[in-house]
Amino acid sequence: MKYNRLGRTELDVSEICLGTMTWGNQNTEAEAHAQIDYALGAGVNFMDTAEMYPIPPRSHYQGRTEEFIGNWFKNNGQRDKWVLATKVVGGGSFVRDGAMTDRQTIRIAIEDSLRRLQTDYVDLYQIHWPNRGSYHFENFWKFKPHEQHRDVVLPNLLDILETLDALVREGKIRHIGVSNESAWGMMQYLKLAEENDLPRIVTTQNEYSLLCRRFDHDLAELSHHEDVGLLTYSSLAAGTLSGKYMDGALPAGSRGAISGGVWRQHEFSEPAIRCYLNLAWDHGLDVNQMALAFALSPAFVTSVIIGATNMDQLKTDIACVDITLNDDVLRGIDSIYRRYPVPI
Repeated sequence: MKYNRLGRTELDVSEICLGTMTWGNQNTEAEAHAQIDYALGAGVNFMDTAEMYPIPPRSHYQGRTEEFIGNWFKNNGQRDKWVLATKVVGGGSFVRDGAMTDRQTIRIAIEDSLRRLQTDYVDLYQIHWPNRGSYHFENFWKFKPHEQHRDVVLPNLLDILETLDALVREGKIRHIGVSNESAWGMMQYLKLAEENDLPRIVTTQNEYSLLCRRFDHDLAELSHHEDVGLLTYSSLAAGTLSGKYMDGALPAGSRGAISGGVWRQHEFSEPAIRCYLNLAWDHGLDVNQMALAFALSPAFVTSVIIGATNMDQLKTDIACVDITLNDDVLRGIDSIYRRYPVPI
């Protein structure tokens, strides 16, 4: 396992981050604890969760994932073995009746998360999505820049930073990050932090996979120059890159089956996925490991968040760190990308 510096902090995190969003819905507490045990034994020291989890989000089990993690800490006494990340929801969710992320809601959220997690501090506290909306998961969240107003957005960002600064000073969080953010949004956070001597964002958690490569352009440039590392999520494109949903299949117990379908698919999705499946087959690679090894490869990636619903998946995913993609595979990926640049 390799380790990367978390932004400009003193923390080093494993290049694989243990994702948790299925715990409490698709996974029992015992299964979640077994995943934590195995990942720790494999050298993983970074775990990501959120106050909204598990997914799909439902009010009757919201926060259960954090509770499972907290019980593991209580039972094992190994909180210090983990760099722990969690998130506060953005505006418009069912949590706190859709209240926007601001000074008051962040205070409530962090106290609830610390209680569920049974810890005194969080290493990385992230804004799950911006109040103004997000183009990530574009079919789900409102994002209309022409309706934004700087005199509303910027004071809110400053309010968020000032609140997070207070929490850092109180020892409840160590570092801050964002998620599902745009290049403009990240630059405003960085500018406001510099101008007001406030904490600097160290990471952004955005989608990145063979099927979704928006980060390769403006966001990559920002990441490089400003030392804001990417924590990738959905690097298997919600499991679609495994091929398990091909030809309309919905395997029992899968996320697609639970959600009632595979979202964000269109006429170019399956042809692109089939190309990646064939490429992996031609080179004797497991397609999941190929996809995760690709997600690990850019210089802007700090850690790849993996999520598994069983131990076989978890072991396969973590083992991607031993995979090096040769030039032929990379040329094949580039060729498929040119043919299908936006397959979801």
